[in-house]
Amino acid sequence: MGYVFLLAIGIGIVAGLRSLLAPAVVAWAAHFDLLNLNGSPLAFMGSRTAVAIFSVLAIGELIADKLPKTPKRTALGPLLARILTGGLCGASLWAAAGQSLLGGALLGGTGGVIGAFVGYEIRRRIVNNLHIKDIFVAICEDLVAIALACFLVWH
Repeated sequence: MGYVFLLAIGIGIVAGLRSLLAPAVVAWAAHFDLLNLNGSPLAFMGSRTAVAIFSVLAIGELIADKLPKTPKRTALGPLLARILTGGLCGASLWAAAGQSLLGGALLGGTGGVIGAFVGYEIRRRIVNNLHIKDIFVAICEDLVAIALACFLVWH
């Protein structure tokens, strides 16, 4: 159960970095039966509809994140979205491991908060201290979030 604890927090951290990337990767993993959500209330995550919706939204978020008018991820609305998607994804990973949805949701939501604040602070410090344009740091953050999400759902 210990590794599932880490996976749920980890996928929540991904949601904190990119709120819609985490559910897109979870949906793809469920669709290809890498996560067995059959018979759980979260079985819909593996549907073509969920894969399509979350994928389109994730791509939109990856683009929108680079725009200057995008609100901070730590603002109330974006933070709530990260908590909710982190909770959904944490619950999905726990359900696939035969654990309770509530426990996974709480861990994933907590990871969402951690990812939002820590990710924001790291990105801000890299931009300010290394005098690098934000877009380059944002693209690197995208790649880290994608790699971490894929690693977590395949383990």
